[in-house]
Amino acid sequence: MFDLDRWHEIFITISRNKLRSFLTAFGVFWGIFMLITLIGGGRGLENLITGQFNDIASNSCFMWSSRTSEAYKGFRKGRWWQINNRDIAIIKANVRGLDEISPVITPWSATENNVVRGEKKGTFSVQGNYANYDKIDKQTMTFGRYLNDIDVQEQRKVCMIGSRVYEALFNRGEDPIGQDIRVDGIYYKVIGVGEGSDNINFTGDKSEMITVPFTTMQKLYNYGDNVDILCAMAKPNVAVSEIQEQIETILKVHHSIAPNDKQAINSFNLETMFMQVGYLFLGVNILVWIVGFGTLFAGIIGVSNIMMVTVRERTQEIGIRRALGAKPSTIMTQIMSESFVITAIAGFLGISFGVLILQMIDLGVSSDGGETTVFQINFFTSVVAALIIIILGTLAGLGPAFRAMKIKPIEALSEE
Repeated sequence: MFDLDRWHEIFITISRNKLRSFLTAFGVFWGIFMLITLIGGGRGLENLITGQFNDIASNSCFMWSSRTSEAYKGFRKGRWWQINNRDIAIIKANVRGLDEISPVITPWSATENNVVRGEKKGTFSVQGNYANYDKIDKQTMTFGRYLNDIDVQEQRKVCMIGSRVYEALFNRGEDPIGQDIRVDGIYYKVIGVGEGSDNINFTGDKSEMITVPFTTMQKLYNYGDNVDILCAMAKPNVAVSEIQEQIETILKVHHSIAPNDKQAINSFNLETMFMQVGYLFLGVNILVWIVGFGTLFAGIIGVSNIMMVTVRERTQEIGIRRALGAKPSTIMTQIMSESFVITAIAGFLGISFGVLILQMIDLGVSSDGGETTVFQINFFTSVVAALIIIILGTLAGLGPAFRAMKIKPIEALSEE
């Protein structure tokens, strides 16, 4: 295996026809390059999409009331109903596997210039939350803190503002903590500023949101005990669909809604969405491996065909070696070594170039100010790719090697 004369002969044979060797190697290079870039690109795209939702719990669901679609217990079809505070207590006491539940109030319209600070004005959304909502939809704080339980219990007039609200009402770098702003004619003290980085929000952009304690908003906006949206999070290893079904059953019983009414409660299940995204990228990864491996296999077939031609051209040479006492295994090893060298050099160059291209894409995405997307392959994938090259490179020379081994010295010497 480490005979210098043998390796010297291999490289002389490869360099004897440089163009043919280059074209043969390029097929393998392009195949492994396509495989690496497709895998890395698919993984980067998956990271880019799923990275948009890092702040929101994947094991959560959101529910809100809608018109009933069936008459039930004397109530007509098409009536409106409303989730309320009493539902929260019942759900907490009866739903198994529930980790967190947080009601939300969000008026669906904002008045003109509803937020004022001195001479600065803006139109932004207002939302009432519990402190535990931050566990379901995490806020990244740039100043101060999020709401806490005391803010909710004491109905404090405090608020957390989004980054764009901060930009509209405060000078850059100014500390907003403890400052007063007027929202819909009511003064609130700013306790924090959040970035609002994820793209899933049913009530608007978090960067343009003013968040106040749930109880404060219920009282000041005359909501009574009504709730607009119910947010629930399952415990680890508990399916969100299980707690969602239990919550919907409780709501239907409590509000006299037909058990088979599918339209009375609207919902959005994050677990289902993430599973669909996972299945989507599983299909993409399978397709990537099929396309990439098919391209690589085409290159390997090219190597095998060229080695067949090489064996045919070297028939007399092989015959002379056999006549001088060369063993069949020696001839076979020589041909397979040549095939392996061509495949290995082209393959590892393809891997290196693919990693380089992915790194350039990664740097390009990161330089735009976005998060690192990691358009790269992991160590396991690179090892698998290297093993594929070694195995296919060996197999590519197997057929030509058997052909060379079967050459008879007398027939080879008599051939012109």
